[in-house]
Amino acid sequence: MSEESNIARLLDHALLHPTLTDAELRAGFELARDLNVATVCVKPYAIPVAVEILAGTEVGVGTVIGFPHGSSPSEIKAAEAEWACQAGAGELDMVINVGKVLSGDWDYVQSDIDAVVQVARRHQAIVKVIFETDFVTSDGDKKRLCQICEDLGVNYVKTSTGFGFVKQPEGNYNYQGATQADIRLMRETCGSQVGVKASGGIRNYQDAVTMRDLGATRLGTSASEAIVTGQPTQQEGY
Repeated sequence: MSEESNIARLLDHALLHPTLTDAELRAGFELARDLNVATVCVKPYAIPVAVEILAGTEVGVGTVIGFPHGSSPSEIKAAEAEWACQAGAGELDMVINVGKVLSGDWDYVQSDIDAVVQVARRHQAIVKVIFETDFVTSDGDKKRLCQICEDLGVNYVKTSTGFGFVKQPEGNYNYQGATQADIRLMRETCGSQVGVKASGGIRNYQDAVTMRDLGATRLGTSASEAIVTGQPTQQEGY
């Protein structure tokens, strides 16, 4: 297997921008199939079409829960996870409740994550927990989240949604996404049974290799074609 193929098998091809049309989603599924990435990560309503197009391939179908801000009640996240699994999703990328983390309400945070983990376990689905590191900036909070996730049997910890836009000093809004420091911290804090997913801002092959070499075992990106082929991309966001 070539190095490019090895990288492709780490990619969760993100099709999450709110403006994506049905035609653009279908084209994205076909691209993911041709590149032979690990999964597509889609908005929940798009799961059935993704499952249909990718049937018989090695490309899995994942979705997002509580996306993008993690603010839904735990019961709604669990219901969304149940619907997604029944629709055919095999991987669930859930967003933590950011405000509860920043409030230090760790009992709520643990219960919120566990609500989705329990659903996933019944369906033998993979769970990735998104810390949204543009908002959760304290290393102490990130370490606590890693510990909670490990205790609950979460499959992956994940940096970002790619939509965690923060007001910058000059007044515009932007996001940083996955950083090398956060991948190091997550990998060093979590045991080997917990994977690390770098997501947000991974735009080219070298970005992908760097994150992999730091310990990331999945990479979330909308720039999968650019990463695998080395061609520049005009895409923005995730």
